[in-house]
Amino acid sequence: MTTSPAIADVSSNSVAFAGTTYSIQPLAPDTFTVLLAGVPVGRIVYTFGAANGVPDGDALSEDALTTIAEAWFAATGS
Repeated sequence: MTTSPAIADVSSNSVAFAGTTYSIQPLAPDTFTVLLAGVPVGRIVYTFGAANGVPDGDALSEDALTTIAEAWFAATGS
């Protein structure tokens, strides 16, 4: 199964993935909330040299959030 890549747009604080655009809101250095239509769906964190996604509920899987995290941190140079 082929998954579409996540595309980060740092200027608009967003990541497009699987046909949906998610807003990225900073919480702390290398820690961000991922929002869908203003509702938090998870957090992305860059720790120990790796991007990680942590879901808030069932709206998005850990794998999808990790893909979003990898795109975001690659685009921001983390």
